[in-house]
Amino acid sequence: MLDLISGTGKIETMPGKGKILIAKPGLDGHDRGAKVVARALRDAGYEVIYTGLHQTPEMIVQTAIDEDVDAIGVSILSGAHNTIFPEIIRLMKKAGLDDVILFGGGIIPDDDIPKLKEIGVREIFTPGTSLKTIVSFVDEVIKEKKEKEKEKKG
Repeated sequence: MLDLISGTGKIETMPGKGKILIAKPGLDGHDRGAKVVARALRDAGYEVIYTGLHQTPEMIVQTAIDEDVDAIGVSILSGAHNTIFPEIIRLMKKAGLDDVILFGGGIIPDDDIPKLKEIGVREIFTPGTSLKTIVSFVDEVIKEKKEKEKEKKG
């Protein structure tokens, strides 16, 4: 169960829909949005793991490996998105996590979003994005991912 006091924990829900890691990197201590998104995804039927605050890219990728997640959602409000996202992507590639979807949100200037998408971030959600939009995006990309996995199996 998500512990809102310490801000860490696992929210277990229906198995089979997908597993999402919500991560909060760097020194930014504002995690309300990340927790709201985690709960919305949980309510939509996903198993959600929230890392808590102050995670390094290495910690995020290691948790993704340990938990065998389908997607990683990263919340960044500190302005470090042009450093943190490329490092997470580099570590994901190094670990062979090519099939794990990376998305993010936070205070990210519109001019930076195309660059982040070019390097492999599937989507960026800025303030004011509805939870319905975020959940719909996750539903779509997880469905695509699971269909590709079925095709590979034969």
